[in-house]
Amino acid sequence: MSAGRHRRARRRQPPARACPAVQRDRVRGYIERGVADGARLAAGGREPGAYGLAEYLEVQGPAVLSGSARVLSGSARLAYVRVYLGSDHAGYELKARLADWLGSAGHEPVDCGPGKPDDQDDYPPYVMRAASAAVADPGSLGIVIGGSGNGEQIAANKIRGVRAALAWNEETARLARLHNDANVLSIGARMQPVEQAMIFAQVFVGTEFSRAPRHVRRLAMIADYEETGKLPPLPGG
Repeated sequence: MSAGRHRRARRRQPPARACPAVQRDRVRGYIERGVADGARLAAGGREPGAYGLAEYLEVQGPAVLSGSARVLSGSARLAYVRVYLGSDHAGYELKARLADWLGSAGHEPVDCGPGKPDDQDDYPPYVMRAASAAVADPGSLGIVIGGSGNGEQIAANKIRGVRAALAWNEETARLARLHNDANVLSIGARMQPVEQAMIFAQVFVGTEFSRAPRHVRRLAMIADYEETGKLPPLPGG
């Protein structure tokens, strides 16, 4: 994005657009497909063992390739990222603040709910939609927010292809992207002031995956298990 276009994006500050509708059976499918895929691939699929960049890209497919192309330049990630947001009532204020910041920084926030605070609401419908949308949209990211962030991380990680990380300081937010290639960040809105939590999100969005061989190898093991249902072999086994 050119400097002129970037400045215009800052001036417009468009509101967060609505999260795309996700049917309940589609969300359930993301959770259940791992077992079926594991059985199918185990019958004649690739045996887990030799892990590396090729295997990781083979399993992750267009999402990784698209994301890698987007972050090769440090300025590319800062220029534009679509970020899907989901929370419960405890994270509602922080979600709104993050949507405002993302828009002002030239990114595209997508609000997956809730649309209003409700002390009796449940976080899974909102955070699982945000996580599902991030996986379905290669190159995008997700941020899910609750009181502690624990339940939100658990729910997000049930979506096939999600790598959700809980951040409680700037370093954990940075390492989530740098070492773990996390595509969803979970934040506990009640664990620190709003201003500090916003910094976690800014660090997450602004950090790219290192692609260091040891991290690629470990992520490939996780991705292979998600596809096959087979545990990684023990060293020397």
